[in-house]
Amino acid sequence: MTTSQPALAFEQAEITVDADRAGRTRRARSPRTAMERVNWSGTIILILCAVTVLLPLYVTISMAFKTTGQAVDGNAFSLPAPFSIDGFVQAWNLTKFPVGASISLLVTAGTVVATIILAALASYAIVRNWDRRLFRYSFFYLLAAMFIPFPVVALPQIQLTGRVGLDNPFGVMILATMFQLSFSVLLFTAFLRSIPLELEESARIDGATTWQTFWRLIFPLLAPMSATVGIFAFLYAWNDFMMPSLIISDPALQTLPVRQNLFQTQFSNNYNVSFASYLMAMAPAIVVYLFTQRWVMEGVTQGAVKG
Repeated sequence: MTTSQPALAFEQAEITVDADRAGRTRRARSPRTAMERVNWSGTIILILCAVTVLLPLYVTISMAFKTTGQAVDGNAFSLPAPFSIDGFVQAWNLTKFPVGASISLLVTAGTVVATIILAALASYAIVRNWDRRLFRYSFFYLLAAMFIPFPVVALPQIQLTGRVGLDNPFGVMILATMFQLSFSVLLFTAFLRSIPLELEESARIDGATTWQTFWRLIFPLLAPMSATVGIFAFLYAWNDFMMPSLIISDPALQTLPVRQNLFQTQFSNNYNVSFASYLMAMAPAIVVYLFTQRWVMEGVTQGAVKG
């Protein structure tokens, strides 16, 4: 028994009306559903975390632009009235900021370059020779070194650097590179496993050696992860206080964070000068991170997924 055309058209019209009604109902409920799906607990936690970072930063900036009298009035959250740059001028002269910043920049730049090159070479050798026991155990050895902090081996490092004449910024650069090597190799190896081996095979067919394959093919492909490793190495070397203070024997060659230790005295009340010095020291690290933070996430996520 066949259905007549008017009846079929009527049924199709009813289906269309019901579908439109359901669509309007979903659209009407979607804002409410979106509101109900807001993770308030996570949002509150993130707000609190942001406050713990932004509040000290506000106090640092506010205190840096105050006069000495305003800095000791007991109200750290008040705005400077009037604004004063005397703290910056005194901090610039007391810490010999150009000299300290130049030494810190030298140590940091050397650490970044050495970390990227050595970690990339070591990771490439480990990944492409993973079936060999020596390279596999070398990777595990480097991972184990991540759990050894510098204070644990500080005394033997001080003695060794003093005996071989590395109690200077160059010795700090070498030690900082070694302590960053484990984590950097971990990042590079994860990224290298996502690079197809067929690319290297094509290069070898064209007559490229292992050295040429790495520098002309593999190393350019490691650019996102090299940026990530370089950022971590920069933040570590620029902000480090303990290693330069223990390794460098000449006070005139100390890095900027160590020079700021002169404000941490019992009778010092020049809070505006000390906060101005801290602000000048942290400014380069903040600027570098703000401009390169997207590369950190891109490098980590690209190395986490094998494609």
